[in-house]
Amino acid sequence: MANKISRRGFIKSSLLAGAALGFGFDGLANIRVNNRFDAIIKNGVIYSGNLREPVRGDLGIKNGKISAIGDLGESADVTVDAGGKAVSPGFIDIHTHTDSNLFDAPLGDSKIYQGVTLDIGGNCGDSPFPSKKWENAGKFFDDLRSEGRGINYGSFLGQGSLRSRFVGDNNVPATADQLKEMKRYIDEQMEMGATGISCGLEYTPGSYADEKEITELCKVVAKHNGLFAIHMRNEDDRVEAALDEAIRIATGAGVKLQISHLKAQNAANWHKAPDLLKRIEKAQKAGLNIAFDRYPYIAFSTGMSTFIPINDRQGTTEEVVARLRDTEQSKKIGDYAKSRIERLGGPQNVVVTSCRQPQNKRFIGLNVEECAKLTSMDSWEFIRELLIEENANVDIIGFAMREENVKLFLSHPLGMPASDGSVYSPNGRLGETMPHPRSYGTFPRFFGKYCRDEKLMSLSEAVHKATALPASRLGLKKRGLLEIGYHADVVVFDSEKIIDTATFASPHQFAKGIEHVFVNGIYTIKEGKPTGKLGGVIL
Repeated sequence: MANKISRRGFIKSSLLAGAALGFGFDGLANIRVNNRFDAIIKNGVIYSGNLREPVRGDLGIKNGKISAIGDLGESADVTVDAGGKAVSPGFIDIHTHTDSNLFDAPLGDSKIYQGVTLDIGGNCGDSPFPSKKWENAGKFFDDLRSEGRGINYGSFLGQGSLRSRFVGDNNVPATADQLKEMKRYIDEQMEMGATGISCGLEYTPGSYADEKEITELCKVVAKHNGLFAIHMRNEDDRVEAALDEAIRIATGAGVKLQISHLKAQNAANWHKAPDLLKRIEKAQKAGLNIAFDRYPYIAFSTGMSTFIPINDRQGTTEEVVARLRDTEQSKKIGDYAKSRIERLGGPQNVVVTSCRQPQNKRFIGLNVEECAKLTSMDSWEFIRELLIEENANVDIIGFAMREENVKLFLSHPLGMPASDGSVYSPNGRLGETMPHPRSYGTFPRFFGKYCRDEKLMSLSEAVHKATALPASRLGLKKRGLLEIGYHADVVVFDSEKIIDTATFASPHQFAKGIEHVFVNGIYTIKEGKPTGKLGGVIL
């Protein structure tokens, strides 16, 4: 809490201030639309999301909106006794990869059970559109609307998906005509409701775009007042330069900037975290609308193909696998992979979390050192063979960060929690996977471990970071606060018991402490269990 004074200064002068967000709250307001509500949440400690101290009272819901706050004695179709527990706006996960998983888990299981009422997908440059299945955002959103969904959902347009469609998968510059077509497409997707554009510049083919190209794309996003979310070009040895590039792009385009899952990865770079924050603060003071998100874990999750150099990842999957098969090319790739693993701290820090081939499922949950011993190979030989057999599609978790930096990022006034995960369910196809526990535990872990136990911030600040702050970044109307007329996305949770239970070894575990959830006024989770009613909409 050494930065408490600077935090107060930031709250007063930055985008976090309620007035700057266009949000206001006048305390308890006994405003009644009529004498009957669809639902009343009684006896709650109401955290509005606007950084002010909580107030004890009741909250009335009618027609999907918050219609009254105060001492409500009227009758309602549903009455929930909060029993003095926290009543908060639904949590907003600004950085997810939920996307098509909502078709397999329409309730939004792993998210709704942790109090998340809105997921924003299409991150790290990868969105469901454009693709062979979904030509544009409109078609994807229409398919999601075809059946009920338990949570609200919105999506970025992925710059990598965009470049793949209009430029291809090779390391070549975009032509003037291709750039024009990409800008036209962005304009259309923003009109269809895309949140903005996301980059994943450690991944191909998005990484093949230079700074100038991305700046031109972001100018279209700025025209629509959208958000530019960036997984930076580097998050370890060259992270400072990558952050500077992101700031230059956003400044040049005049677009709002969201740094995705801010980190200083690998032990050799852990000391860089304070400097990264100083650079962000400097950009904010210079007038850039900037903030960042961060998941509350020390391990990342990505594809094992990131052990292949960027240039050797270009082209089709078949071409990538052919390079792995080639003796000379694979030797050079192996040198790069071994250097990456060494910087990560060794093969014991890399865990295999998904394989598609039956003979390789035995490796799921084991680290690369264990897998190598099991197969009598060295670490690179194992990685190479696994990537070949799995058609370069293997997921991993890497333990490469430290707890002190997680605390530093989460407690900063421009930082907010986000999972970088997806919707999962213990049942069906999704239950056969081994995801990062962040998909089940991000928000309860943030509130339980970092707010309550570590005392990094007040509960009012924590609620703000999980609700109004991401809502303001996304430009959402009437969401992110408990105020009259706002959409009734509401969570009732026990601040003394809320905690994650998902682990790296056993990730499909729902969090504790989330008691009731309303999504657009629909009572979705009652006493920790689903009601069978789905109220989510596509934003």
